[in-house]
Amino acid sequence: MSADTWLEELGVSDLGKSGLGEVDEPAFSGLAERHRRELHVHCYRMLGSFEDAEDTVQETFLRAWRRRETFEGRSTFRAWLYRIATNACLDLLAKRRPEPATGGEVLWLQPYPDRLLDELAAGDADEPEALAVARETIELAYLVAVQHLAPRPRAVLILRDVLGWPAKDVAELLGDSVNSVNSALQRARAGLREHLPAERQDWTGGEQDADTRELVRRYTDASVATDVDRLATLLRDDVRSSMPPTPGLYIGRDAVVNDWVENGFESMKGLRAVPTSVNRQPAVAFYLWQEREGAYLPLTIDVLRVTDGAITEIITFHDDQFPRLALPERLPVDGTE
Repeated sequence: MSADTWLEELGVSDLGKSGLGEVDEPAFSGLAERHRRELHVHCYRMLGSFEDAEDTVQETFLRAWRRRETFEGRSTFRAWLYRIATNACLDLLAKRRPEPATGGEVLWLQPYPDRLLDELAAGDADEPEALAVARETIELAYLVAVQHLAPRPRAVLILRDVLGWPAKDVAELLGDSVNSVNSALQRARAGLREHLPAERQDWTGGEQDADTRELVRRYTDASVATDVDRLATLLRDDVRSSMPPTPGLYIGRDAVVNDWVENGFESMKGLRAVPTSVNRQPAVAFYLWQEREGAYLPLTIDVLRVTDGAITEIITFHDDQFPRLALPERLPVDGTE
């Protein structure tokens, strides 16, 4: 949308000295809401938490409304919102998480529903977040790696490499010089590589082809049968497993399998599974039979990363994520909902 078009929609022909000060709140909110999903994905990428992203987008809209007089049209309305959102994320990180993640795990990590990402894909293909999602920087391996960067280098990396902002614009947003931004970008890229597999194809799941779907089916069947031996054959030697917000990162097939055995997975009977997908990755939602309820109730969600025909990462989320992912609250014994 051109600047003239959206200004006309707001009933403004010339920003003048008052910025958007004369625009009424319903018109302003209507325009801002068009960018909610892409701003939410941007904040989610910065923060790693779906809930924190929700809060930050709300804060972004509040700040934008309060500061509407400062918008002079020198950039697009979208870019102006991104600036406010990025600063809101940095402010939140300074309060809640001044230190980045360490040790390869992110305890505050939460999944992002594919059905919400589809809202971007269905929109303008030239929108920055639509392009970013198409480049698969929304997968959990990338999110985990990004959370290991300090907040400001993280912002530089996302704005420059994900959204494609010029160094000059990023420097203006952060109040730094272009040289400082370029230096921060190089450090961020190096830090990112430390927490990602060496080759891009090893951390991005890509399209879920027939072989991947078959592997996920075998994983699902073996899980429902609680057959640890069958599951072990599907894992790559260097597989990683975690369960945020529960601490613990297990690396290697033996470590992952031993964790399952020690936690009594083989004795867990009465499982059912529902296939789904989050963060553009295959996932399986598991339900456990509860005799008192007479139904299968939510248990966990396994999000899988598949590389070269083997499972290379399993990130398990608790049952509190089921509603956000629009998964059934229960599965009756007869299989109907």
